[in-house]
Amino acid sequence: MSSTSQKHRDFVAEPMGEKPVGSLAGIGDVLGRKLEEKGFDKAYVVLGQFLVLRKDEELFREWLKETCGANAKQSRDCSGCLREWCDAFL
Repeated sequence: MSSTSQKHRDFVAEPMGEKPVGSLAGIGDVLGRKLEEKGFDKAYVVLGQFLVLRKDEELFREWLKETCGANAKQSRDCSGCLREWCDAFL
């Protein structure tokens, strides 16, 4: 298994609350702004999309690519972060 980033570990270590979308692993300033422009301003809104897609990481990664132009690594980091958060808190 690949190692996770500090950003990933920080995110999955605690409840989501009102964290901004940029707090998600794989989502930096540019992708964060693109998501915000489309109404995905908080991490929990992106989590909602992940759940609507039934936690299907492949579908979520495709959605993220189409929605904000995330590359393979960014979308993989983000979906892994959300999956691990769900495993811990849902």
